[in-house]
Amino acid sequence: MHLESFREYCLSKNGAAEETPFGPETLVFKVGGKIFALTSLDEPVFRCSLKCDPERAVELREQYDWIIPGYHLNKKHWNTLAPTPVVPDALVRELIDHSYELIVRSLPRKVQGEYL
Repeated sequence: MHLESFREYCLSKNGAAEETPFGPETLVFKVGGKIFALTSLDEPVFRCSLKCDPERAVELREQYDWIIPGYHLNKKHWNTLAPTPVVPDALVRELIDHSYELIVRSLPRKVQGEYL
């Protein structure tokens, strides 16, 4: 997956918003005002960080060498991905979906329905 594909997929999520609260070099995707994905715009190789269930985060890191604990994030709840061209885009999209759903489910119940 490349940056533009990542960006388009994140923005396709219901209620997703794109911001740069940490400066112009970091692109942040939010739903309900909470971050579900971010990526650096000034790195030579595409990398992104996604929220993840803690148990699944550990399993993913053990299974894939291109998934590491969240860079500059809570390593228990965030993974950083550096997918190569051989990594299936479908897997990256699945992890984006997981991150988005975790955030939506953390929102107040009365707002969750707006996004699911």
